[in-house]
Amino acid sequence: MIRFILFCIVLVPAFPSVATALQDTTTHLEEVTVRAYFTEQPLLRLTASAGVVGRTTLGHQQGTTLLPAINTVPGVRMEERSPGSYRLSLRGSLLRSPFGVRNVKVYLDEIPLTDAGGNTYINLLDAGGIAEIEVLKGPDGSLFGANSGGVVLIRPQGMRDEQDHTASLRVNGGSFGLFHEQLSTTLNPSPGYRFGFSQAYQRADGYRQHSAMKRAAFQTVQRWNYKPESELRLIALYSDLRYLTPGGLTEAQYTNNPKLARPATPATPGALEQQAGIVNQTLIGGLVHDTRIGTRLKHVATVFGSHTDFSNPFITNYEIRDEANVGFRTYLDYTGGRSTAFSWHANVGMEWQYGKNDFANYENHGGVRGDAMAIDALRSNQHFYFARFSADVYHRLLLETSLSLNYYGYRFRPLFPDSEPRYTRRTFDAEWMPRAALSYMFNPQSAGRVSVSRGYSPPTLEEVRASDQVINTALGAETGWNYEIGFRWQTPNRRVTLDGSVFYYRMEDAIVRQILETDAEFFDNAGGVTQRGIELSTSTWVIEPGQTSWLRGLQLGANLTLSKFRFGDYRVGNDDFTGNKLTGVPGTTLVSSASMQFPKGIGAYVMHNYTSAIPLNDANTVFANAYHVLQAKVTWDKPLGSNVIFQVFVGGDNLLNQRYSLGNDINAFGGRFFNAASPRNFYGGIALRI
Repeated sequence: MIRFILFCIVLVPAFPSVATALQDTTTHLEEVTVRAYFTEQPLLRLTASAGVVGRTTLGHQQGTTLLPAINTVPGVRMEERSPGSYRLSLRGSLLRSPFGVRNVKVYLDEIPLTDAGGNTYINLLDAGGIAEIEVLKGPDGSLFGANSGGVVLIRPQGMRDEQDHTASLRVNGGSFGLFHEQLSTTLNPSPGYRFGFSQAYQRADGYRQHSAMKRAAFQTVQRWNYKPESELRLIALYSDLRYLTPGGLTEAQYTNNPKLARPATPATPGALEQQAGIVNQTLIGGLVHDTRIGTRLKHVATVFGSHTDFSNPFITNYEIRDEANVGFRTYLDYTGGRSTAFSWHANVGMEWQYGKNDFANYENHGGVRGDAMAIDALRSNQHFYFARFSADVYHRLLLETSLSLNYYGYRFRPLFPDSEPRYTRRTFDAEWMPRAALSYMFNPQSAGRVSVSRGYSPPTLEEVRASDQVINTALGAETGWNYEIGFRWQTPNRRVTLDGSVFYYRMEDAIVRQILETDAEFFDNAGGVTQRGIELSTSTWVIEPGQTSWLRGLQLGANLTLSKFRFGDYRVGNDDFTGNKLTGVPGTTLVSSASMQFPKGIGAYVMHNYTSAIPLNDANTVFANAYHVLQAKVTWDKPLGSNVIFQVFVGGDNLLNQRYSLGNDINAFGGRFFNAASPRNFYGGIALRI
């Protein structure tokens, strides 16, 4: 009933009778733009299905996690197994993601956060250090390299072009020992130099036993405009993340006491006994040179690198990884035409990455490293070339074609228990990833789009050399074709917006996660998967901002995802899973929200998330129950002089006190699928903005 009521409330304003009334106002709201394909362009005309998580959406949350904000984008699902342990998928299953991000390419400005081996540590980021997130859904390797789910483009704080000095300090705390402090500043000490810095510290005890976390993050963006049309910028991020992993529970344990950490069994010790957890210390940095050559040609070149010290005491072993990556990315952007009748853009470029990964597993004696079990050296190399051409005809028809040629390979050398003198190579065939798309403006308020693209995602090194400590050279890449149509509409003043898409993605050789009796994991190719989906997003300013009544602004929004994902020909031994629902994917997700503005600087935000039942194993014999999560936040902004704003905020999450598992362990051995999310909890804090 709650779902139905909220769904009706937010969708009614999108119907023509109400929308017509809203068009009469003279207020024009800011247009949403994206920088997805090298140039700033209105979201209305974009040929891709995309979502933008901006400053407003991020500001509605408590500021300690990206999860609720990212989950407002249809087709996107972010999960949290315990504080600090996140995973993310775009239009796909979480079968490849025990933690982290797989088959999705992530960039911080022009720097790939996805390493040469295909893995992404998105949990290193502090929410306060991010200005905006753009999500491109569906395979888009034509400009961004290998992926089968999509692309996430993160714009860090300090990339805004305002010339004023800004600074903010935010401190908040809450239930289960939550504490978060975040400081950021942007300075312009000279006309050609801008400096941005963000620092954050976060800790939490967690709801469950053995689920504490803490993270210290430092981020800087430094920009030198040494000429009017040329900029050199430095982007650097250091994050020290430490969190305990309580482990999955059986259904009986989850029902009787969801706070428990995974208990011991006759065959294996428990999470608390083994001090299971993760320490991840990562430094990422790069230089970006952006220059214009004449009036039509632009060149961007980036060099980047990263280093990660990673340790993971686990139930059955103690893993240590030493990871280092280097690379560069460069492209040219040429603008032609520039007439009202016809203009065009052409891009050509390449990206290269090299990764050095050393994996070592030791016996785990209650969180103390013991004797060596297996040590392997792995090296990965991936690069791709890309080209893109887009043409704009009468500012109505936008045509895009792009193509990339992708190379990937790795080599490995066992060091223990038996040492090999030479590396063994595994080289994948070069793969073409084409994309063709068009967007057509029916009128200044509406546009339709059509696209077809090919996805390609080779296995990551963490899948090739999983926790079973066997290097699986037989594991192949997943590929597929995505077909999509979409429609966007908005009123002339943009008080009402509507964005919908329908897609069909046929994936071959999908990579899936399996668990052995020892609790070690391995990965396999599952055959074909068909993914059919509908995504709908709508937003309405029922009361435009800036009114003089007691309610000075009211915005309603809804984001609906309908997924019909099924296994194709998929057999494991004597088990036939053909036609089953894809593991880890809910059939329906609905996120509804209301943002309100009141006099005296008071604001309120309410968000409801409905997620349907989720299959937890390939056989579809176990499901996580559907759940409703309601959260709310109230803020009060008080000006202190002409330049300083003091803010007080309070909020709550899971206000309906639902028992649900936000991060399930897929295909878990022994029925240990469930990781209980926090029950009803609250937070509050203060902030200063200059």
